[in-house]
Amino acid sequence: MELGIGIGWRPEIADAVEALPGIDWVEAVAENLCADHLPASLARLRERGVTVVPHGVSLGLGGADRPDPGRLAGLAARATALGTPLVTEHIAFVRAGGARTASPVLEAGHLLPVPRTWAALDVLCENVRVAQDSLPVPLALENIAALISWPDEELTEGQFLAELVERTGVRLLIDVANLHTNHVNRGEDPATALDELPVEAIAYVHVAGGVEKDGVWHDTHAHPVTAPVLDVLAELRSRIAPPGVLLERDDDFPPAAELAGELNTIRATLDAAADRDGARRSVSATLDTNPDGARRSAPATLDPATDTAGGGGGVPRSVRRAPRTTPPAHSPGDPEALRDGVAVAQTSLLSALVAGTPAPEGFDHRRLGVQSRALAAKRADVVAKVAPELARILGPAYRGAFLAYARNRPMSAGYRRDALDFAEQLLIAGRPSDEAARRRLTHWWQDRTAPRPPRRTARLVRAARSVLAGR
Repeated sequence: MELGIGIGWRPEIADAVEALPGIDWVEAVAENLCADHLPASLARLRERGVTVVPHGVSLGLGGADRPDPGRLAGLAARATALGTPLVTEHIAFVRAGGARTASPVLEAGHLLPVPRTWAALDVLCENVRVAQDSLPVPLALENIAALISWPDEELTEGQFLAELVERTGVRLLIDVANLHTNHVNRGEDPATALDELPVEAIAYVHVAGGVEKDGVWHDTHAHPVTAPVLDVLAELRSRIAPPGVLLERDDDFPPAAELAGELNTIRATLDAAADRDGARRSVSATLDTNPDGARRSAPATLDPATDTAGGGGGVPRSVRRAPRTTPPAHSPGDPEALRDGVAVAQTSLLSALVAGTPAPEGFDHRRLGVQSRALAAKRADVVAKVAPELARILGPAYRGAFLAYARNRPMSAGYRRDALDFAEQLLIAGRPSDEAARRRLTHWWQDRTAPRPPRRTARLVRAARSVLAGR
C-alpha cells in the first residue's frame, strides 16, 4: 500500500491543505470526526481521490484495561465512513485507576510511555489483538515521544516494537521526531532503534517539529521541523523506502507557503537519502563483481531473500536487524493479576503527575516535574480551545487560575467536563472578583449544566443585562 506524501488535516488549516500541491493523502484525528457527518473539506478531498487515514489518540492500548468497546466501535465507524485502508493509534497509556486499583479514574490528557517490560508487553499484545478483531481495516501503532523513563526496563525501544510485531502482526507508524525526542530526553540512539525494529512492518512515517528547552526536547508539533529530525528521516530511508511520509502540525499554524516549504524539504530529504543509498548499492555491486563481469557469491551472513519491500530501498535483515531478544523463562501466571500489576504501576505514576501524590520509586523527580507542568499547560491550552468563552471572560487571569486549579485536581472525564469543573470551582470561591465577569461565568456554567439550554430570548435578555452592567 503506497500512500505517498501527506499532511495532517486540521480544521484550522483545512483550506490550506486542500490547496497544497502534491498532497497524496491526509491524516485526521479520529476523535475530532463524526462518522455520520464528515467535515466538508475532508469530503471534498475524498472526492478528489485523496486518502484519509483516521489517527486515534484515546484508546490507550498500553493501559492495564482492555480497550473500551465503545471507543473501538467509534474508531471502526470512522474507518468505514472514510473508506480508509488502515487506522492508526499509539503505543501508550492515557488513563489509569478505576476498579483494578479501587481508585478514581485519572485521565492524562496526553500519551504516556508504557514500561518496556515483558509484563507490560504481554498486556499490550492482548489489547492490540482485541483492537484488531474489532476494526474493519488493518491497525498500525505509533512509537511515542517521552520526557520520562520507567525504571528497570527490560527491552529497548526497537526490541519492544519488534516483539510487538512478531506476536500480533500489527503494522508500525514510525515517528522520526519521536525517535529524536527520545534521543535527547532519554539518551536512546535512533539508529540503534531502527536497526532493531522490523522496518518492513512500517505502514508510514510521521515528521514533526519541536523545541529544546533546558536540555529537554518538547515534541510540540507547533514548530518547524529541525535538521536533526530530518537526519533521522534520512537514516530510516537508508533502510527502506517508507510507503508514506506525513508532516504533522497541531498548533501555531504557519502560512500555507511555509507548510509547502516543509513538505518540499521532506521530499528533498527522502530523495537525497535514496540517491546516497543507490550510490552505495552501485559501489557494492561493482566491488562484488569479478573482473570477467560475473557476480561473486554473496557472503554467508547475507540473505538477499529477506531484502525488504519498498521500491528497492530495503536492506537484508541479517545486516540491519539485531538478534531477536528472547524473553526470560517464566510462567505467565494469571493474566488478570498481570494486568493488576500494570494498573498499580501506571496509576501510581499518573497520580504523581496530575494529582500531586509522591513520586514512585526509581523515577527522576526533576523529569517528573517537567512532565507534570507540561501536562497542566496542555490542559490549559486545550480547555481554552474547547471552551474559548472561559478565556474571554477571565482575560489575562485565565491561565494562572487554571494552572492553580489543575495542580491537585486531575482530569477524570475529558476536557469539556474539565472546563465545567474549573468554572464551578471558581464560582464556589467567589471568583472572579469582578461582578460582571462573575455573572457571565455563572450564566456560562448554568447554560452547560442545565438539562436543556436556555431559549434564544433568555440569551438575548441576559446579554443585554451584561452590557448594561458593564457600563
